[in-house]
Amino acid sequence: MRLTFLGTGSAMPSGERVQSGYLLEHGDDCLLVDCGSGVLDALARTSVGYEGVDTVLLTHHHLDHVSDLDVLLKARWLAGATDLTVAGPPGTRALVEDLLSVHEYMQGRLDLTLRDVEGASFSLAGFEGERYETVHSMQCFAYRLTPTDGGPTVVAGGDSEADPGLVEFADGAAVLVHDCSFPDEVDVSNHPTPSSLGAALATADADVGRVYLTHLYPHTEGRHEEMLDSVSDRYDGDVRFAEDDLTVTVSATE
Repeated sequence: MRLTFLGTGSAMPSGERVQSGYLLEHGDDCLLVDCGSGVLDALARTSVGYEGVDTVLLTHHHLDHVSDLDVLLKARWLAGATDLTVAGPPGTRALVEDLLSVHEYMQGRLDLTLRDVEGASFSLAGFEGERYETVHSMQCFAYRLTPTDGGPTVVAGGDSEADPGLVEFADGAAVLVHDCSFPDEVDVSNHPTPSSLGAALATADADVGRVYLTHLYPHTEGRHEEMLDSVSDRYDGDVRFAEDDLTVTVSATE
């Protein structure tokens, strides 16, 4: 399985990173998790392209996670790839319908399947999924995603304060993609700092293969080493910063 970090930035542009988006590939199956500003261009740079992704899974509805969604709708229509499934927390169906009500000329252009993820588990685009509600300012889901035919598990953490429960949700996963928006001196809610995340990782009763830090505000630029040191003061596992366009091959021993 391959994981590509299309966008590792946040709601405040830095000029270095685009907003949130991750591409999972397993065989012929592809799943786009989140679709923030800039993600469509990043997706176009992959071998899959936006024509090859017919399923989007949203963690939540903040702009930096959905703002390229209507751009994706139009691009796929123009490319003749008119099938698209969009799934996410309750309200996802209404979100897409509202976008189409603003852009009336797009109505009826695509064969859309819209799904609100309401159960604890679901199947989507060749992946078996489970959800976990994170600690954030609006309803936000972390997703545990495993290929239907077997293979390693990736947990897309969405946006969340440091939460041992979220880490335990990722127990046994090869990769946990986790928000780490600010350095320690920033007083913030709804997102973790390195020290709070390190404490949650250490406190949780979980075995996680590798943690990739993402959703990075401009405040973090030039601070990565000290942030990693802060995490490692509390947690001795494998933690790395994600970068835009980074592709990793995920194995069970990741």
